[in-house]
Amino acid sequence: MSKKDLPEMPYWDGPLSHPFYSKVVKRILDLVLALILLIPGIVLMIPLAVWVKLDSEGPVLYRAVRGGYHNQPFRIYKFRSMVVDADKTGGCTAKNDARVTRAGRIMRRLKMDELPQLFNIIKGEMSFVGPRPELLLYTTQYTEEQQCIMWVRPGVTDRSSIEYISQDEIVGEEDPVGNFERLILPRKNALRVEYAKTQSFGLDCALMLETVRGVFRKAEDAVKEKGSDGRV
Repeated sequence: MSKKDLPEMPYWDGPLSHPFYSKVVKRILDLVLALILLIPGIVLMIPLAVWVKLDSEGPVLYRAVRGGYHNQPFRIYKFRSMVVDADKTGGCTAKNDARVTRAGRIMRRLKMDELPQLFNIIKGEMSFVGPRPELLLYTTQYTEEQQCIMWVRPGVTDRSSIEYISQDEIVGEEDPVGNFERLILPRKNALRVEYAKTQSFGLDCALMLETVRGVFRKAEDAVKEKGSDGRV
């Protein structure tokens, strides 16, 4: 990933809320929690990695370039949940997307494909809570007001992740990229700006709890759907 091949990134020099918490305290908390979760995380990730490898051809990890902290693009780690080169046919996952693998469909529903981002957090590229990192296609289009998004560490979860936990169903099957840009992206960016300007320890704790509840609700809904189809 050569810097000369990257587009010019936005710049922010405005104020942020709780800058000491954002830059120092939060980084310490992220690192400590990530190290505590490292061993159980690896124990869980090993069978998932084997599952991905046996389920479909291709690498275990999907490493995609995203806009990062202080305008530094980075590679976000995920378990590969789609067929190889799926991103070449569109960057947005549609409802009932045929590119999603069998293992990927389950992992996505339970957010297990995000587990490798524990290593992004340890490296200082991400936080547990923060604006979800976006494609460079979109980060390079941020308005002056939206550029503050790049001045806090991107996170595994944020308000937009909770609100759009079923994003594929919203974008539908026809023109998912267009629907994402029209129906979701403006709201997501507004939520990212709101977080960047109001982040605090209390807000981060609340968003983590909401995320856990949202994942459990989605898992319960999946079980109910299978039950209604007579498959359990």
